[in-house]
Amino acid sequence: MLSCQDITALVSDYLEGRLTFGQRVRFQLHLGICRGCRRYLAQMKQTVQLLGKMPDEPPPADVQAQLLAQFRTWKRSP
Repeated sequence: MLSCQDITALVSDYLEGRLTFGQRVRFQLHLGICRGCRRYLAQMKQTVQLLGKMPDEPPPADVQAQLLAQFRTWKRSP
């Protein structure tokens, strides 16, 4: 049986169809019993879908600078 940690490590390969038949079966069995991993998979699918809609060109320099400044000062909640 795969663990939740295994699922997070394999999710990209699963979405891209790169798992063996056995890996895919174990992955899906875990999803059948783990609501948290089903939610994680749904979030990853949505992320991939949204990223696919982004334009190829980089953001304007001022927007990029603002984003970088925000990320540098961002702190995780305790």
